Amino acid sequence: MLRWHAEWSIMAFVYLLTMVTLLRTDSTNEDYRKLVSELDKDLAARDGDDAPFFAQYNKSDDIKYVIVAYENGIAVGSGAIKHYEGDTVEIKRMYVPLEHRGKGIASIVLKDLELWAKELNYAKCILETGKKMPEAIRVYEKNGYALIPNYGQYAGVEESVCFEKLL
Repeated sequence: MLRWHAEWSIMAFVYLLTMVTLLRTDSTNEDYRKLVSELDKDLAARDGDDAPFFAQYNKSDDIKYVIVAYENGIAVGSGAIKHYEGDTVEIKRMYVPLEHRGKGIASIVLKDLELWAKELNYAKCILETGKKMPEAIRVYEKNGYALIPNYGQYAGVEESVCFEKLL
């Protein structure tokens, strides 16, 4: 039974890949900007009084490595990578609109960001998300990210959760 389930998951993933196309672009892409605008509204609502603190670290200007996912020509997800330090890249601006969640789009975007990071000779991905984002936490855990102490500007921030994955 377990084997069948694993095969079914692979088949479902391959099917989804045929339905979703990925565009590697940068932060000037209009569809990316629209998705990020939706993300910022969602985060502001979830973070409440803490929103200004987090917003200062979520600027999208000058991000060179952005992925936009499309389904039937409609932008349905995004994510980006940004150099952090040494051989480490930071995952940024992951977002799938509510009406497109549950289809595996976030995982597809995340996997391609990881592949892109490898192509750029990075060895590790790190990221921060909020405790008020349980669906994001599940996506990262499901994709092999391990909980780490909060890094950089998120050190000591109780509402933050940080992860890493070796590539």
